[in-house]
This record gives sequence, structure tokens and C-alpha cells, in this order.
Amino acid sequence: MPRTTLLRQLLQQRHLTTHEAFAAQYERAAARLAELDRDPRLASLQVSPRQFDRWYGGELLTLPRPDACRVLEHMLGRPVSELFSTAYDGDSGHGRDEESSTGQQGTSAPPPREDDENPLDIVTRTRQLTASNADDATLAFLDSSLEGIASRYEQDGPYVLRPQARQVRQLAHTLLDGRQPPRTRRELFRLAARASSLLGYMAVNTGDFALSEAYCTEARDLSREIGDLDTDLWACGTLSFSLYYAGRYDEADACAAAAVERAPRHAQCIRLLANGRARALGKTGDRRAVEQAIGQALRLSDLHEVPVGLTSCISFEPYGRARTLANAVTSHVALRNTAQVLRDAEHIDDLVEHSTSSWSRSLVRLDVATALLQQRTPDIDHAMALGREALRLCGDTPISSVYQRSRDLHEQAGPWRDHPAVRDYGDEFRTWSSQPAALAMASSAS
Repeated sequence: MPRTTLLRQLLQQRHLTTHEAFAAQYERAAARLAELDRDPRLASLQVSPRQFDRWYGGELLTLPRPDACRVLEHMLGRPVSELFSTAYDGDSGHGRDEESSTGQQGTSAPPPREDDENPLDIVTRTRQLTASNADDATLAFLDSSLEGIASRYEQDGPYVLRPQARQVRQLAHTLLDGRQPPRTRRELFRLAARASSLLGYMAVNTGDFALSEAYCTEARDLSREIGDLDTDLWACGTLSFSLYYAGRYDEADACAAAAVERAPRHAQCIRLLANGRARALGKTGDRRAVEQAIGQALRLSDLHEVPVGLTSCISFEPYGRARTLANAVTSHVALRNTAQVLRDAEHIDDLVEHSTSSWSRSLVRLDVATALLQQRTPDIDHAMALGREALRLCGDTPISSVYQRSRDLHEQAGPWRDHPAVRDYGDEFRTWSSQPAALAMASSAS
């Protein structure tokens, strides 16, 4: 005889006792749940005649698959642990009383004792605890998407890649609204934090410093929740980077210094020291502290055996030595250490020129051009030629750092405004900065 489960009783009450009638209702419930949970996989779920017969007859050794359980619970409004349990008085409204009145209670199975546990309930709960809306393939897809964004960033720029990074972040957040076991949930936190970190960096490059601060704070909080120090320190470095370009130099230094203090020997501290502390300290005029920060960054570079070349500006990997020295150049420009700027720039010139980053080549040229104007005998022609090269290298993909330094170069060349080379640079700068993206940066800076 079929076992009378609550599922069987509910289907009888709703006149869903044939496969055709049940399957139509089940597929509609699956489509509704797919839309509610933003899980399109559910919309394709179907029930075969054999599955329906087993469910309706109570012929189950284990519960259905997790997705099928979700649809059944949504469709019938009861946990699957109840749906596939034997129905008693409280479920049917009749049963044991009728049996008692006809003298049949002696032949019916006794109800379970209150202190007994239903094996099906135990299995159900285990399935619920280990169920996940994100499989390994989904996690790998999100991870590879972030790697692809970082690898293409210096060619395609923030305006092209920002929509894709936002999609990765949104998908990670949507999945986190669902249910996962701890290992999967931790990985989703890590991926969401890294997506926010990349978006924070892009927001600096587009001149939106308030948005960058929000993204970086989110990335830092998510990574700390799972103890992901690597992403945490990278997010702190990007927050310091944002504060620097917002002109908040003391805060930029304090942010980077606090992160370094948490893990002084970590490889991410190379970036925090060179890009975060040294450049901000250069703007405040603290020569001794700049030298200490750069020296500490270079010692860490030796300790971690980082690449000699120019690593990607947005990579989560440790800073390469050439990028550390490029940041040292910027720090020395702020201190007007002209000879040091020219020495360091010459040292990394070959590595920078053979890199794929047009932004890095542009920024080093602007630093050298500024140093040439700071000399006791300014080399105006050479400085302006480098400035024009920098604008052309950046072309139609302006970023805030190039905009700010090219603008500063234009202002520093003010005393020689009647010089032909300065006039030529000024004309080219005005044309370049009339691009919509550059105009937005100018508005943000003001």
C-alpha cells in the first residue's frame, strides 16, 4: 500500500493526483521561484512520471535533490521534512479517531514517541545545511572574470571594463543572498571583495573619489570578515591611493601606515609603502620619512623576490621593482629632488618603455618633464616635448593621475608661457582635456 504522506494529502486536496496536473503546477512554481531567487536554473526543472509516482506514493529512501525540494516547498508552503513524513491527525483532520471508532487502532502503527527523531528529518536538515546555489564552476567563472579584467585593464581602461566588474560584483552579492556551505561562502566573500577593490581602483582613475572610498571600505570589510589579509591590504592600498589623488595627503599616509603596521613583512606592504606612504609624505615635504618608506619597500622587494619589471598597476600580485621605483620618482618630484628623479627615471627607462602600460610611460614622462623645469637651468623644450608625448600616449583613455600631472606641468610652465614650446604644450593640453572624461575629472578636482 502507498504510504500516506502529507504531500499525498495536499495533492489530493488540490486535485493534483495525475502527473499532467501536478507537472503543470510544479513547472509554474519553478518559474516563479527562479524569478524570486534570481536563479534561472530553477526555471528548467521538470518532473518525470516516474518521479511523480514515487513522490505521490511515498516511495522514498532519501529526499529529492535540493533544487526540487526548494520548488516543492515554494509550491506547497511546507518544509520537505513534513511533506514526505507520514500524515497524522494534525495533518488530515481525521485518521486515528476514525480507526478508533471502528475498533482498528490495534492494527495501525503506533505514532512515533515525542522523544524520537525522524531519520528523514535528519537527512533533510543535512541536505539543507550543505545545499549551495553556487557550484565550483560558478566560482571559477567569477575568479577568471576578475583575472581577465586585471590583465586587460591597461589596454582597455576603466570605462570599458567597469561594467564587467560591476556584473561580477552583483552576481557575487546575489549568490551571497542565498545558501552555501562555509567553504563556498568564504570564496564568494573573497571574490566580492576583489571585485569591489577593482571597482575602487577604477573609480580613482575616473576621478570619482567618494565612490572609490565606498568600494574600498566594502572590500576591506568583506575581506576582514573571512581573514583574507592579502585582499584587505590591497584594498587599504587602493583607499590610500584614492585619498592621495583627492589631495588628502595626511590621510593617505595614515591609511597606508596603519595597514603596514598590521603586517610589516607582507608583500602587499611594498605597494603600501611606495604608492601609499612615500608619495603622500613627499607632498607633505617630509624628506627623511620618504627615504625610509622607499628603503623599506625596496628591502621587502628583495625579501619577496618580486619581478624586476613593471607589473600591472591593478594587479593583486606584489609590486615589481620597476613600479616601486616609478613611485619613488613621483615622491622625489614632490620634494624637488631633481637629480634623484632623473637618475631613477633613467634606471627604469628601458623597463617602462617596453611595458604594455601607456599610462605608466605617460606618467614617468610627466614626472621627468616636471623635474626638468625644476632644475637650476630649466630645459623648457625637452620638458614640453615630454609633456606632449605623455598626452599622446594616454590618447583617448584619460585617467585622473595623468590629468592631474599634465595639468600641474602646465601650471609650472606658467613663467615661460610666451615660450613657443610652452604655447604648443598648452594648446595640446587644452585639446586633450576637452574630452568628456577629462572634463569630468576637472570638475571632480575643482
